[in-house]
Amino acid sequence: MKKLSARWAPRLLTIDQMRKRVTTSETLLAMIRRDPKDFFRRFITVDETWVHHYIPETKEQSKQWRKSSEGPPKKAKSIHSAGKVMATVFWDAKGVIHIDYLEKGKTINGDYYAALLDRFDVELHRKRPGLARKKALFHQDNAPAHRSAVMANLHELGYELVEHTPHSPDLAASNFFLFPILKKWLGGRCFATNDEVVTETSAYFEELEQKYYSDGIKNLEHRLTKCIELKGDYVEK
Repeated sequence: MKKLSARWAPRLLTIDQMRKRVTTSETLLAMIRRDPKDFFRRFITVDETWVHHYIPETKEQSKQWRKSSEGPPKKAKSIHSAGKVMATVFWDAKGVIHIDYLEKGKTINGDYYAALLDRFDVELHRKRPGLARKKALFHQDNAPAHRSAVMANLHELGYELVEHTPHSPDLAASNFFLFPILKKWLGGRCFATNDEVVTETSAYFEELEQKYYSDGIKNLEHRLTKCIELKGDYVEK
């Protein structure tokens, strides 16, 4: 016997939820393996994240070289700042297609998200004209604003919606890849205004090479396979 610490999970999944995760993963995995090149060319994902004026360094970023006789360094615990900006990022295997920064005092509801999809569609046709001749595979999570009045908009825009199982951030490329690395890069940095946050975040995404985005999207196949192997449990790596 050995004593183990609890492992944090987004939520404790029920048997039915785990079964649904397996079924959805199998369906999506079959789409990928039928024609990987076509799938990853057409796949677009979107998600939101808060970007704070100050994000504390991670424990890994706080590491210091020490002599073997010395103990670990000490550091005062810090928390995220109250000031923050909501970034909605649309991206694919080639890079970021559109970023929306939510104005102060507004919330993302059905109407706002529907209008945002229209703005995104303009950018999609400008940056990915080839997808105008073939349906984009559009992936989003099950947030209330995404579900409300959006389905008709997606149909009118000519997108094919990719199913996403509820309570599955580990199967969304933004959550398991794009946003964690962004937050790590911002760790320890401090911004005075929302404009500074917007400028630095946009600059970060623009400097990344295409291979970065391609690797993140293609890692979805591994995640889906792992989810099936774990019988629907959360995928950590």
